Amino acid sequence: MKLLLDENLSPRLARRINDLFDGSIHVRSVGSKQTPDREIWDFARLNGFAILTADADFQDLAVSFGHPPKIIVLKGCDYGNAMAEALIRSPAIRVAHFLADEERAVLSLRKKWSPL
Repeated sequence: MKLLLDENLSPRLARRINDLFDGSIHVRSVGSKQTPDREIWDFARLNGFAILTADADFQDLAVSFGHPPKIIVLKGCDYGNAMAEALIRSPAIRVAHFLADEERAVLSLRKKWSPL
């Protein structure tokens, strides 16, 4: 399944994960700059995307409206593209299973804590 990256993530991240999720794009590539979350939700639903975001607001939409689209949330995303990419790549099989699961609407991915 292809991913639609929310505005709070870098457009470069879409290119970095496109080998795993072919057809993934950033909202800016479809002219969605500072677009309300509900419009992004509708675009994803109508065009077969799952939404990749660092914004908890999409979880609220999933609770209100169900899915599609599926939502993947990068929790505590205060890190760069390399870490975000690793966070998606390392559990890629888990992400693929989530996307195929007809019951689940939201998947949260979180960077593992490490001591200083």
